Amino acid sequence: MSVGWLRACALVMLGLFSVSALAKDKTAIVIGGGVAGLTAAYELQTKGWQVTLLEAKPSLGGRSGMATSEWIGNDKTQPVLNKYVSTFKLSTTPAPEFVRTPGYLIDGVYYSAADLATKDPVTAEALKRYEKTADDLARSIDDPLNPAANNTLHALDQINVSGWLDKQNLPPTARQLVNQQIRTRYDEPSRLSLLYFAQQNRVYRGVSDRDLRASRLVGGSAVLSQAFVKQLKTIKTDSAVSAITQDKDGVTVKVGSVGYQADYVVLAVPLRALNKIQMTPALDAQHLAAIKGTNYGWRDQIMLKFKTPVWESKARMSGEIYSNTGLGMLWIEPALKGGANVVINLSGDNARVMQAFGDKQMVDQVLIRLHAFYPQARGSFTGYEIRRYSTDPSTGGAYLAFGPGQISKFWRLWERPIQRVTFAGEHTDALYPGTLEGALRSGQRAASQVEDLAAGKSFEPAKTAPVAAAAAAGAVAAKKGNFFTNLFGGSDDEKKPEPAKAPEPAPAPAPTPAPAPAPAPAPVEAPKPAAAPVKAEPAKKTPAKAPAKKPAAKTEAKKAPAKAPAKKAEPAKKPAAKPATETKAQ
Repeated sequence: MSVGWLRACALVMLGLFSVSALAKDKTAIVIGGGVAGLTAAYELQTKGWQVTLLEAKPSLGGRSGMATSEWIGNDKTQPVLNKYVSTFKLSTTPAPEFVRTPGYLIDGVYYSAADLATKDPVTAEALKRYEKTADDLARSIDDPLNPAANNTLHALDQINVSGWLDKQNLPPTARQLVNQQIRTRYDEPSRLSLLYFAQQNRVYRGVSDRDLRASRLVGGSAVLSQAFVKQLKTIKTDSAVSAITQDKDGVTVKVGSVGYQADYVVLAVPLRALNKIQMTPALDAQHLAAIKGTNYGWRDQIMLKFKTPVWESKARMSGEIYSNTGLGMLWIEPALKGGANVVINLSGDNARVMQAFGDKQMVDQVLIRLHAFYPQARGSFTGYEIRRYSTDPSTGGAYLAFGPGQISKFWRLWERPIQRVTFAGEHTDALYPGTLEGALRSGQRAASQVEDLAAGKSFEPAKTAPVAAAAAAGAVAAKKGNFFTNLFGGSDDEKKPEPAKAPEPAPAPAPTPAPAPAPAPAPVEAPKPAAAPVKAEPAKKTPAKAPAKKPAAKTEAKKAPAKAPAKKAEPAKKPAAKPATETKAQ
């Protein structure tokens, strides 16, 4: 009797062990070691998956910048970022009041927002008028997750922001500052879809600049990347993926002559890098068109190092400063050991023009402009660092910035998995693209989708409002008067009822525009891959399908997927008044 009982217990224990072993056998490969990929790998590993992270470059961190500090938003504006800062016990310090709103460098003179109102009222009033008109534009969108909900809004995707600005008749200085703000956050106004601009303004409508720069992340965004890296067991750098092959049993990822096998894959790379990976089965025409046709904002970062600050101490220049004299957006770092760093973001067409210069020539051009206003600059200058995202073949720019007609074709396209592959990266988040918050959210969503796929869930294309519905939605706008008259000539909406507000997108992540992100973490010694490498035969190339010519069903592309994420993205609780600047990342 006792022998039978022991035998039965052994069988039960063996069964439990087998189930446990099967649970631990779940394998995933994450391609891309930027913030989004690191997040997806961390979340999957935390849930018991065996994860191998493959990064093409020798270091991790993706498009994290070079600043040694980074201003981040509070819990209300960047909840996901703050969650990880708390989880990893990263050090933050409260932001001084004078950096919590943007400043301006006009013809070499620094103005705070308050200074501008008293010393240059014409420019200040013009900027205020621009913000009011941009807010009117944002209010035309009820749901930032479905910006092209009707024909009227759909038409905005065919217009660029520069043409809209021309109608505002801003005085020259104000227009220069507005152009600089827009190109820093997105791309050159002439290359930017007015619908995308409106959608992003809607996301951040009602969000205060002060909430977006509430504290300083000591060490910059690099410390966040490093915190993820410390948690991951299997990382392989210098591992550029050339092919991904899916079949009914799993996925094979090819790196050189070696193949890694897993159950699922998270692809967390920019679209330009994705274009270098051969997919089998091949991507459809719409995805191929999105890879080649989606606009990325151009941005290069230059860090100028000085022995001592060269600007007036009374100006207290710090934080985000917009210049009207070709200096782009400046990010003044706190004094370091008596010195100071100025990180300058050259963006839009300014960055494109500078591609003709070598690194030293580019720095000289910027230093000449700075020296004209601050003659001590040359004598105090000690060196520089530079990152040229615009010409990086794996990036092809800085961050997603939809051009005219692109939302109509590619909206939320990358939120939906393709068989065993899910997608992450700032460009896949519908609410907060181009920000740390968006990258983190996309990593969470992709990891959650992998779990859903393993559980047998299928993902259908996101449904978009039929064009026929435009008439109904457009009729509402019509009752307010001529929509385009208000849109392009300003409006007296104060006298008109505000449109009914749909559920707002999840709390707006505080954008901290490319404030010089911190240096990428040092290369990580890769542990053994979770899945043992297997010699793989070179994958046969599949002819790429011609890009689709008709608009693709808007499935997903913007920050915060509706269904894709494990945790469904909740609409923001506040509308957003103007595109806030947020911590940039991949």
